[in-house]
Amino acid sequence: MTHQKFQMFIDGNWRDAGDGGRFTSLNPANEEDWAEVPEATVQDVNDAVEAAHRAFTEGPWPRMKPAERGRYLRRIAECVRPLTEELGRLETIDTGKLLRETRWQAGNVANVYDFYSGLADKIHGYVPVSSPDDPFMFTMREPVGVVAGIVPWNSQLQLAAYKIAPALAAGNSIVIKASEHASCALLEFAKVFAEADLPPGVVNIVTGGGVPCGQTLTSHPLVNRITFTGGVDTARKVIPNTASNIARLSLELGGKSPVVVFDDTDLESATNGIVAGIFAASGQSCAAGSRLIVQDGVHDALIERLIEKAESIKIGDPLAEETQMGPLATQGQRDRIETLLEQSIAQGAELLTGGKRPAAFNKGYYFEPTIVRCEHQKLPVVETELFGPVLSVLRFKDEAEAIALANDSDFAFAGGIFSRDIARALRVARRIRSGRLWINTYRVTSAQVPFGGFKRSGYGREAGIDSINDYTELKSVFVETSGEPVADPFVMR
Repeated sequence: MTHQKFQMFIDGNWRDAGDGGRFTSLNPANEEDWAEVPEATVQDVNDAVEAAHRAFTEGPWPRMKPAERGRYLRRIAECVRPLTEELGRLETIDTGKLLRETRWQAGNVANVYDFYSGLADKIHGYVPVSSPDDPFMFTMREPVGVVAGIVPWNSQLQLAAYKIAPALAAGNSIVIKASEHASCALLEFAKVFAEADLPPGVVNIVTGGGVPCGQTLTSHPLVNRITFTGGVDTARKVIPNTASNIARLSLELGGKSPVVVFDDTDLESATNGIVAGIFAASGQSCAAGSRLIVQDGVHDALIERLIEKAESIKIGDPLAEETQMGPLATQGQRDRIETLLEQSIAQGAELLTGGKRPAAFNKGYYFEPTIVRCEHQKLPVVETELFGPVLSVLRFKDEAEAIALANDSDFAFAGGIFSRDIARALRVARRIRSGRLWINTYRVTSAQVPFGGFKRSGYGREAGIDSINDYTELKSVFVETSGEPVADPFVMR
């Protein structure tokens, strides 16, 4: 089979790995190898970081007028829009995500660059109030330097944009490590940076595994800031790496998000929101609403609707427009879900629907939309982020119990609340520990609003106006304005 071949983007040039190493990318819909990707060596990563360092210390980018950087970001957005179909298709083949979603996300990437283009010249410090006899004091924000970004395979283009766009707007250079599970769409996206005529080294994209690629990148002495999106286990390896370079670090990690449904809710609306939260993207999202917490009064009616909806979902080729759910991205994901589901059932969970590979597919990492009733939270399907289309269901009697169940998790990334009583919904939203919440909807997103987690879901925020400051250093300046010479420091007055 002829493989499509991709190259890394370093210092404005396309290149293979220094030792010629490559790995293949697999299409999860048919389990066929379809592309070859460079496997970066330590030297390749060093070259990328050094290119970013030169671009920051010697190049025009951080010294450019902020409005000019903004124009570059708008140019990137303009270059992306005609490519949404092509980029979406590549990401679908590489990840198994629906083309309808990857195409939309590619278009949203352009919106992200547009959003941050408008913020490039709006980064500012402040002047504190002081007396006329005090020195004039002010602060200013400067770019932090070389940024290292690590993104996972799911929604890779969009997640990369939330790192690259604010970093560039603030005047930094960046090295992005694409996921070894699905690198192709991000490598293809690098052509946009070339077409936008960014100065060499401002954006660099490398590919490879956690060792040596990720390890070298996150511990590199020339890296000043690290932004990581991925799993908790990998984050535990990244954190110690920063001890060597003292780089600032933000982590956007996993989730086990609760969706709380009160008995006064609109059942049709809640059903659609729950389905969007867990079965869209085959449940492969940090924000997936995988823990359903339902009040007794509507429990049976809602579960009946959800089972009917789950069993009607059209599973199939993610490139087909009529498909509603595609495969999981890797065989390892499916195997892990099957194991944890089996353990949970053995411990008392009740399988209501799904729970197996669909009979219609003898190839591809497909798994049925699955709903499991659980009597308590200490079950693997309730405690563990499965990253798949598995919904665990618990029930509650009153508001206090709902809040306790929602907060009884090591993760706190997102969550949902469904109730016609908006006062109650807002009251519960204030009590649930979570970085992002939806009320009477789910999975809505916007570049204007930040996201991130509490607890083991990480720290730091991406998107929104404030996140651009995370790519800056704050400097304080004192100016003597009295006109008097500096007094003798050894004479006390």
